[in-house]
Amino acid sequence: MRPLLTLFVLFCGLAQVHPALSAEEPDHKIRFATFNIAMGLGSEGELQQRLSSGQDEALKKVAAVIQKVRPDVLLINEFDHYELDSGLLFIQNYLDKPQYGYQAINYAHALTGAVNTGMDSGLDLDGNGKPGDPGDAWGFGRFPGQYGMLVLSRYPMQLQRSFRMFRWSDMPDAMKPVNPDGTDWYSESTWKKLRLSSKNHWDIEVTRGDLSIHFLVSHPTPPVFDGPEDRNGARNHDEIRFWADYIDPQKSAYIYDDSGVNGGLPGNAKFVIAGDLNADPVDGDSSSSAILQLLEHPKVNAACVPLSEGSEEANREQGGINLEQKGNPASDTGDFNDTYVGNMRIDYVLPSANLKVGGCGVFWPATGQEGHDLTDVSDHHMVWLDIQF
Repeated sequence: MRPLLTLFVLFCGLAQVHPALSAEEPDHKIRFATFNIAMGLGSEGELQQRLSSGQDEALKKVAAVIQKVRPDVLLINEFDHYELDSGLLFIQNYLDKPQYGYQAINYAHALTGAVNTGMDSGLDLDGNGKPGDPGDAWGFGRFPGQYGMLVLSRYPMQLQRSFRMFRWSDMPDAMKPVNPDGTDWYSESTWKKLRLSSKNHWDIEVTRGDLSIHFLVSHPTPPVFDGPEDRNGARNHDEIRFWADYIDPQKSAYIYDDSGVNGGLPGNAKFVIAGDLNADPVDGDSSSSAILQLLEHPKVNAACVPLSEGSEEANREQGGINLEQKGNPASDTGDFNDTYVGNMRIDYVLPSANLKVGGCGVFWPATGQEGHDLTDVSDHHMVWLDIQF
């Protein structure tokens, strides 16, 4: 069994700062980004092997996207948490080396840690009468750490709080899954044990000089792969709601972290919420109000909507108006489901209303644009946003 003595590791000084980077460092800008690399790895240790080789073509493309966009602070979703040196290997073997003609980029700090995916609950959570399946883990997964998270930063950062153990039933007015006949999907004893976060929710403080920003990262479960009880849709809604309540001192009193400390952010705190949130404002199978809990939150500045020409091109190639898509195709971040609703906006970088936004975008170049050859590395595309100060 993998030791869990150290749940989080902060690597400082992983590699020397490249001299070339000092010239490009902005005077008054920090670029935050999120990128679900969707490696789709099905066996424990596979990512470790590919990281160690330094020759994996998919990881080279992931690194090239990062080197092209050059975020200062980056959340990577679906980066399996396995060995404590995974972040170091990715930096040394891929990011520290030029990929596809792009300049190497240095991250002096990396953070990863345990997630709920693949951690067996000992319960029959998927209701098939057979405990021990991937669907019976606290978060769906075939092995512990699958679909994990990695945060990279060029500036000092520190994990402030983690919420892996927070129980779903401890959220007031939680969306408890219900069968069509009105009965509860989960037994009362199971419901009282369920964890809310399918991976984890992390509050990471990033500092640059006197500026302190809370980087609030997560990866809620997809609102699909369930039944009429919509248990995954309900969980997705409440995983997103967790951040909406956490940033509001009037609603956060019920929240407790893995250390037993209660409450959320102070009312004047600066923050950036990021991740593959698996919820589109108008399309797809998520609750119609799931992501609107953040997009319409008075403490969130959602005015800068990331756009790309590549997403518009993909929409045209997939049938355009023949699809049932209602949202603006230019704002899509996920490229899948060519025959139903089309692509969707499900990846977000959302700043607090007390931060100044300098710009935002989706790395999804259209045919003929620089970097288009990198867009097939994942069915998600990196979303970035610049904070000015």
